[in-house]
Amino acid sequence: MKVLKMSVLWVMLLLFTSCAQKESGDGYKVVWEENFKDSTKLENNWSKIPRGRSDWNNYMSDYDGLFDVKNGNLVLKGIKNTVLPDDSVPYLTGGVYTKGKRTFMNGRLEIRARLFGALSAWPAFWLLPENEQWPHGGEIDIMERLNLDDYVYQTVHSDYTYNQGIKDNPKSGVIAHIKPDTYNVYAVELFADSLSFFINDTHTFTYPRIETDKSGQFPFGDKEFYLLLDMQLGGDWVGPVNEQDLPVEMHIDWIR
Repeated sequence: MKVLKMSVLWVMLLLFTSCAQKESGDGYKVVWEENFKDSTKLENNWSKIPRGRSDWNNYMSDYDGLFDVKNGNLVLKGIKNTVLPDDSVPYLTGGVYTKGKRTFMNGRLEIRARLFGALSAWPAFWLLPENEQWPHGGEIDIMERLNLDDYVYQTVHSDYTYNQGIKDNPKSGVIAHIKPDTYNVYAVELFADSLSFFINDTHTFTYPRIETDKSGQFPFGDKEFYLLLDMQLGGDWVGPVNEQDLPVEMHIDWIR
């Protein structure tokens, strides 16, 4: 089992609160894990993502029917809006994040999940820094899937890749195959000089810090990030929403 190693601050906090730590075979320690066994404790680490103006959050809602905890899974849904007549959007989507509650750095973060595909579905797991303007603070996309694809995207974004458009020096993303009809484990390892991505313990690519005269190439080192899990529908990238495929869900088994 490969696991997450978090910042010294969080390690001290977890030790202080007597959280058990389990040693893994590769030298990592589990210093935090979320198994979604108790829905009453979700608010300790998670908040519902509010609506915004971007494609990824323009249908976000706090409607309780978009969120469920069952069989040890967090279930996030995307539905046609037939339940909130006072909300003008045609669709509703559920997402949660750890913003303001828990951050991650300097180690390995793993998410085990099953993605129930649909035309226009766009589930994602990703990391953002607190209180930094996008894209200068960096974005780490652990997983993005479109539609019913049997592959996902793992990508980094920054001022260097987005505003300056430098995506091949070094390579800023990869398309990697998954088992589309079952659970997969998506992982990233965060270090001061590199980000390494994995699916089902297979290394997919590494984004390193390099020497360059360009600014903002690696804003990821020694920085705390919060985690976002969101089930979105439609947008310029994935295409228009296909109502015949709704509702759609993703099930998140655990995070470590």
